[in-house]
Amino acid sequence: MLMEPATEVRKQWSAFCDSVIHEKPKFIKRTRDKMWFSNLETMSEILSAYRFTADRYVEDDGTITLSLNEIDLVENGNNESEARLALGKSILEYSVDYYNDYEMYSNSPNRKGHIPYIFKALIIDDSQKIGEGILCLDGKN
Repeated sequence: MLMEPATEVRKQWSAFCDSVIHEKPKFIKRTRDKMWFSNLETMSEILSAYRFTADRYVEDDGTITLSLNEIDLVENGNNESEARLALGKSILEYSVDYYNDYEMYSNSPNRKGHIPYIFKALIIDDSQKIGEGILCLDGKN
């Protein structure tokens, strides 16, 4: 692979950062560690293939419940818009918690698959936009 040695990157850190931001992502090798650096726009483009989807349920009282498929989160609202906003907030809160305790969450077999969705939510960093972007499909009551 096109690995740059960490010692060279460290010597030219500012130029390296400019190159990553304005040109292309870079690969770095430090002893046995391998890293990939990119700007957020590139990461956002990579993560665009990952979509939040939810099953939508109309409750007996007329409220709407959304059950997220990618992460075990469920929210209810008076209407779909309220439920989307609540679910967007829950996704962002969970993503922040996951990131803050990344070592534990990312090593849990049942949560490791959440990683792309966590970074997608953290990059969007707006619960309303996250909620608006959820693809809702009718669930089976």
